[in-house]
Amino acid sequence: MIFKQIINILIVAAPYGLIYGIMALGVFITFRILDFPDLTVDGSFPLGAAIMALFIVNGFNLYIALFISFLGGITAGIITASIHNYIKVPGLLAGIITMIMLYSINIRILGGSNLQILKRKTILTNIIDLFNKTNIPEELILIIFFIIIVIIIKLLLDLFFHTDLGLTLRAMGDNTQMVLNQGINPDILKLIGVGMSNGIVALSGAFFAQYQKFADTNLGQGIIITGLASVIIGEFIIRSNKIFLITLSVVLGATIIQTVEITGRMYGAYVFLKPTDLKLIKGFLLIVILGISIILKQRKKTNKKIRTGLTL
Repeated sequence: MIFKQIINILIVAAPYGLIYGIMALGVFITFRILDFPDLTVDGSFPLGAAIMALFIVNGFNLYIALFISFLGGITAGIITASIHNYIKVPGLLAGIITMIMLYSINIRILGGSNLQILKRKTILTNIIDLFNKTNIPEELILIIFFIIIVIIIKLLLDLFFHTDLGLTLRAMGDNTQMVLNQGINPDILKLIGVGMSNGIVALSGAFFAQYQKFADTNLGQGIIITGLASVIIGEFIIRSNKIFLITLSVVLGATIIQTVEITGRMYGAYVFLKPTDLKLIKGFLLIVILGISIILKQRKKTNKKIRTGLTL
């Protein structure tokens, strides 16, 4: 009985975890690679969903719609980076400004606060129709599809971060002065990095809209917290400096977050929890993980000092 409940939770949580895993990979670029506190994510996620929904309703090519959603996110990221670079607004405030503007833009795109795409052809319904004659359950088809999409995006990111440009982006996050000494303009790198990050986030939003069958201006509310939590929890579980394992840990962290949230929704009533308590639980979980991570880092530094002292 318990095993069946666990399987049910994983089946429900897996698609959300994988979709948010894509979003978390975007957050990872700004949060960890660039060390840029970007809140544009709360606006670019529903932007991707809004563009995708609008194109679906108007009968446009679904894959072109997906690509334009990606470009929309890139544009939002470039706007944030431009406000930061050229008007000298702090990164956090620049992201907030863009996020606020995107709220109005998303309403314009949707023609209201939300847009339903029920009974419309989407990429996901086409995939299901493709395997319609098989005995594979729809949920499993979508899980396999999202796993493939996440693997493709993850591998493309891994390859990018091993290119000269990708390595330069990683170096800038650690030491901006070193990049300046090499004659590279960090402002251009921020445009590329923040743009790419929000493009991936918007792509995640486009898939989310298709999975949920609607787009809403409030889809991105607090999404940055989920992204940051995914990165931090993933890093706590898989500790490595290798980009392949780091990106894997981010997706794993997103899946864990969604599994906890889905479990709370399905069985929270048994322990007197309400759906409105889930964000509180997510916050406590994040605090615990952060606290343990800091303690482990301090112990590692202390042990290193002790070893150095013994060596001397």
